[in-house]
Amino acid sequence: MAFPGALAGFACIAGARDAAMTDQDAAVLNPVVVTGTPIATGSFDLPYAIDSVDMRSNQAGHLGVNASEALAGVPGLVIQNRQNYAQDLQISIRGFGARAAFGVRGVKLIADGIPATNPDGQGQAATFNLDTAERIEVMRGPFSTVYGNHAGGVIQLFSRKGEGEPRVRASVLGGSWGTTKFGIGAEGEKGGIGFVLDTSRFDTDGYRDHSKARRDQGFAKLTLSPDEDSTLTLVANGLRQLDTEDPLGVTWETYERDPQSLTIDPLDTEIPKRSYGVRYDTRKSIHHLQGGATYERRFGENRLQLSAYAGRRAVTQYQSFSRGFQSSPRHAGGVVDFDRDFHGMGVRWISQRAMGSGELTLTTGIDYDRSEDDRRGYENFVGTTLGVKGRLRRDELDTITSIDPYVQAQWKSGPWQWSLGARHSRVSFKVEDRYINADNHDDSGTVRFSKTTPALGVSYALNPATSLYASVGAGYETPTLNELSYATSTTGFNFGLRPSTSRQAEIGIKTFVADNARINVALFRIETEDEIVVSASEEGRTSYQNAGRTLRQGIEFAAHAELTRTLMARASLTWMQAEYDEEFTSRGTTVAAGNRIPGIPRLAAFAELAWQVTPGVTLAGEVSHRGELKVNDLNTDRAAPAYTLVNLRLSAEQHQGPWTFGQLLRVDNVLDRKHVGSVIVGDANKRYYEPGPERSLYAGASASYKF
Repeated sequence: MAFPGALAGFACIAGARDAAMTDQDAAVLNPVVVTGTPIATGSFDLPYAIDSVDMRSNQAGHLGVNASEALAGVPGLVIQNRQNYAQDLQISIRGFGARAAFGVRGVKLIADGIPATNPDGQGQAATFNLDTAERIEVMRGPFSTVYGNHAGGVIQLFSRKGEGEPRVRASVLGGSWGTTKFGIGAEGEKGGIGFVLDTSRFDTDGYRDHSKARRDQGFAKLTLSPDEDSTLTLVANGLRQLDTEDPLGVTWETYERDPQSLTIDPLDTEIPKRSYGVRYDTRKSIHHLQGGATYERRFGENRLQLSAYAGRRAVTQYQSFSRGFQSSPRHAGGVVDFDRDFHGMGVRWISQRAMGSGELTLTTGIDYDRSEDDRRGYENFVGTTLGVKGRLRRDELDTITSIDPYVQAQWKSGPWQWSLGARHSRVSFKVEDRYINADNHDDSGTVRFSKTTPALGVSYALNPATSLYASVGAGYETPTLNELSYATSTTGFNFGLRPSTSRQAEIGIKTFVADNARINVALFRIETEDEIVVSASEEGRTSYQNAGRTLRQGIEFAAHAELTRTLMARASLTWMQAEYDEEFTSRGTTVAAGNRIPGIPRLAAFAELAWQVTPGVTLAGEVSHRGELKVNDLNTDRAAPAYTLVNLRLSAEQHQGPWTFGQLLRVDNVLDRKHVGSVIVGDANKRYYEPGPERSLYAGASASYKF
């Protein structure tokens, strides 16, 4: 890719005009962000791609259930609702994370400074509380690597700070597929203490058969100022999902026949035969509770930041492995059951000083994270009764620890701004197998990985309206605990599996083409070695291997414009070529160089037009497009077809004295397009497809009272 030539083209496009923005325009078009930077900085000035989504305005037009609602328009990000609350959202950034079969892999998730990603790189976006969110920042490109392991991109949520007069609020929402959501909360400031409190219950029967879910969430945040130079923030949140039904993926034939139905289990003896999900009552229960504290003290221009967190997560999942598979003495059973204790802490020192002709901001710090899983596996049957907890088949203690010192510098002089960061990540895995007998050998093991991930970026302001930037960096992804668990179907810990490493480069332009319009364009290239792929899947155990080189390169475009005082438009487009750069062998079959990497669309686009009909009433339309998705490494099975969806929403707000009332009407998939919403990459049973819902209608109302 000819980066220098493209950069020169950008300069021609930009011209040399100046743009004078009002403070209100700047807040929308040049939001202040903190992800990837030592201090809060306008996104326009940073040498990497980053978007900040204002959740305050977003909450008026969305359901507040999944982060996919809010982040659909972020370029480079593919975020899909699986219609399966047992498996969380499917998230990838510039291709990182596309292979995850469940949860989030390859993308760092953070909420109020607390990692939502385990030290091994596996994360859960369901713990994000969208009702109390102020903004979500999405960082892409080389500078993500300063966040260490599995930071192909960074998604960071910031909740609101309790400010202003105390107020209480309540909301109710209902709609298609048996969807309801109720919420109550309070926030404000009293006696020098800011507070935000929230609790909600979400229920759905699910678009797909056997996909019923209930999600209870709670959140609390307190902000205090012990003295004029310090701030203390306390945060706690919880998530409970009991017996969330798992519809699993379906075959192409099932999707074609009826996208709401499930794939039939041919081994079922009943007539009519039942699906895998119904026969084994596949489901998942989650109990998650965590809390954290952040203390900041200011010493003139310098700052000391201390943080600590701890939590507990309990998961019980019933899978659809057949009794025949579990007859192998090496099988871990069809029920996953673990209790996870996790904690961590961080120390950061930020100093600012004059250096030469500019100003230097230097940050040094260290993060420590640890999780410990008491993990058990059971058969998913007792006698002829399926979908119940049977005999113990796995018992182990899994400990993951990471220690990451880092340094970051930012130097600004005139039109130039240089950014440099480096992080040294050390991740250790320890498995203590407690289920050992003559037929099941000791799978205990210990393995450690370490890697320094540097990043360098520079931006140059051609004029107050246009900035050019370039950045490079190196990143890595360790295997997750699940990927390390088995070397083959008959041996233990996979000591030979290596982290995948990447080299990234990006150039871009950020420009205000009018007083109320901004355009961002970025070109990127990512070369990865030792990509982690499936090696074998036998007797219910999946083992992994390192493949050869992969290449991902493309372009991102984003535009945001206030066309008039009452009309706002935004759009984004991502084109990406993602392919294996050399052949490798998987499951005894050669995957050819040039094959597309599954789970990554070549084209993704989004557009939104919002019209303020009258003060307090907004009508908006959204159009989203996602290109086809390959479903396996060989590119042989039917790809999930491309689709384009249209959504409409109407939101209103009224003020009457201390009361504020709000209403929402939303129609998703207005044209009732049949589509595959997401795919399960490389599913051994070819149940790759997760269908998206038909036309869906939702309505809601809210009220708040200010004291």
